[in-house]
Amino acid sequence: MSSSSDRFSLSDSGSQRSRHNGSSRDDSSDREEVGSVGRIPVERIVEIREDPPEELAESNWPAKTGYEWVAADVRTQRSLFRWSHLLKLWLNCTPIFEKGVRRDIIAPERVTTVECACHGREGAAEEFFYMYMCHFSQLHVRLPFDEFTMGVLRLLNVAPTQLHPNSWAYLQAFKLLCMVLYLELSPRAFLYFFVTRPKSPITWLSLISRPGLNKLEAFTQSFKHFKDGFFKVVVKSVGRSHFYTVDGNTKF
Repeated sequence: MSSSSDRFSLSDSGSQRSRHNGSSRDDSSDREEVGSVGRIPVERIVEIREDPPEELAESNWPAKTGYEWVAADVRTQRSLFRWSHLLKLWLNCTPIFEKGVRRDIIAPERVTTVECACHGREGAAEEFFYMYMCHFSQLHVRLPFDEFTMGVLRLLNVAPTQLHPNSWAYLQAFKLLCMVLYLELSPRAFLYFFVTRPKSPITWLSLISRPGLNKLEAFTQSFKHFKDGFFKVVVKSVGRSHFYTVDGNTKF
């Protein structure tokens, strides 16, 4: 699979273009004339990128089994970040770490073509969990998680990608509210205001305000276009203490 990206630039000289008489390429770069805006000629620079062969080969891998109990829209959703170049481009413009934290505690990695956000580690050599890009770009989640966040995930018994983004927004808003009011953060106090749906963990878990206790507004009434933006967060040895207890159990 190959892809192209288009950039538009203005020609320095209309007379120079006329001497080429509509030629689509010159010796210095790959350029194509696509027309003009008013009297200004417009060029298109076409860049061709080949995907790594090992990433292309994954399209022939068999799908993982054992997840038939998960809702179909979860276990069949593939990620944009199966392509390493897309993950690198996104990471270049989106912060994922807390300020002052070492950058080598985790490693963001692409997923394979057959991976879904509901999958477990199944014999993987490294420990990892999945995250959605909306966690960082829209909800301002940062790594490593604080104790409050891990406490909420632990009480709900869910992985980060199991909790619906709107519910992550509630969590983030509650943290900010407590900080402004100088209140101590408590996972149990936070969850007091919500019930969970659905009861069985076959799809994304949502926090629903209890009747009469809806103190926080939903981030959006319909959180769309997040399902295909998940990637791996691989925990490195120097970062284990952020995600694991001293006896080796996960903190969430």
